[in-house]
Amino acid sequence: MSTDSTETPRFRLGFLTHVQGRGSDLTTTYRNAQELFVVAEELGFDVGWVAQHHVPDGGGGLSSPWTFLAHAAARTTRIRLGTAITILPLEDPVRLAEDVAVVDTLSGGRVEIGVGSGYSDVEYAAFGRDLERKRELTSENLAVLRQALAAEEVGTPGFRIQPQPAGFGDRIWQGVFSGPGAAYAAGEGSNLLLNRAAYGYDAPTDEVQRPWADEFLGAWQQPRRPRVGLSRFVFPAADRRTALAQIADDVTAAATRMAAGRGLPAVADVEDALRRFHAFYGHPEEIVLALQREQVLPVATDLITQFNPAVPDHDAAIRALELIATEVAHALGWKPVTERQLAGV
Repeated sequence: MSTDSTETPRFRLGFLTHVQGRGSDLTTTYRNAQELFVVAEELGFDVGWVAQHHVPDGGGGLSSPWTFLAHAAARTTRIRLGTAITILPLEDPVRLAEDVAVVDTLSGGRVEIGVGSGYSDVEYAAFGRDLERKRELTSENLAVLRQALAAEEVGTPGFRIQPQPAGFGDRIWQGVFSGPGAAYAAGEGSNLLLNRAAYGYDAPTDEVQRPWADEFLGAWQQPRRPRVGLSRFVFPAADRRTALAQIADDVTAAATRMAAGRGLPAVADVEDALRRFHAFYGHPEEIVLALQREQVLPVATDLITQFNPAVPDHDAAIRALELIATEVAHALGWKPVTERQLAGV
């Protein structure tokens, strides 16, 4: 595959952190997560994403993503800052729009906002929301959020949020888990976010999700280019054994919890656990070959790499980001921002 520096990159490269750590030292966990944004910017990553979780059992430690991203904005100058996802039914959409607009202003217009419905009955109960109405609440709140981020009146005549937002028409993403959901997102003019794995299906995740992406693209009616964000578990290391030492226990434990919680078959072994998370791991060349067979990647505009549910050592996480940028993504046709700038792309 050609990597001529004059070519436009096939996709934007992102990383997603769920802001997880080991033990109770959340200060270190948050500091390390912030450091990943700094390192990723230096490596040329295009976007840094965070996931919102109100309870740790959901797979992450960040309840207030926009506060976190405001701090990341102060530590970086170029990398874009996004959520994948903000749990929209649990938010007041007007207040959320205000937070988004503030971070966007502080960052110089670098915000991307991904929203979704979430799934935790505990989170919905804590916020006094009805889990059975999650899709309806998502649609209602998204309509208000769009109005607010378009600088339109919301809530009452004459009220518009401040600071005045600008240019959010192509920066709103929706996480979906079905073909109809993907078509609905396209009808709303949202970009598409696909999860790292399609849980509960016997078929491989990319075989399940490719029809969803195709439904999204087929339903797209906007004049601008549709955008498809593909989240994938990618953990490169010196070899598979080294990678497994960092990720195997966490992935197996997470797959076991998920199987029990969703009534799925028991996890057979670590390979089964990694398969359920559609994991790409091992030497960079192995990962490149596997991703070249990935069925959704050819239509993706954004490749969003993550380590969750694994919680690798901080040094191992930084090394994995380096390998993703310099060996994996580059071999797939991506170029770091600095190289594109020099080439005038």
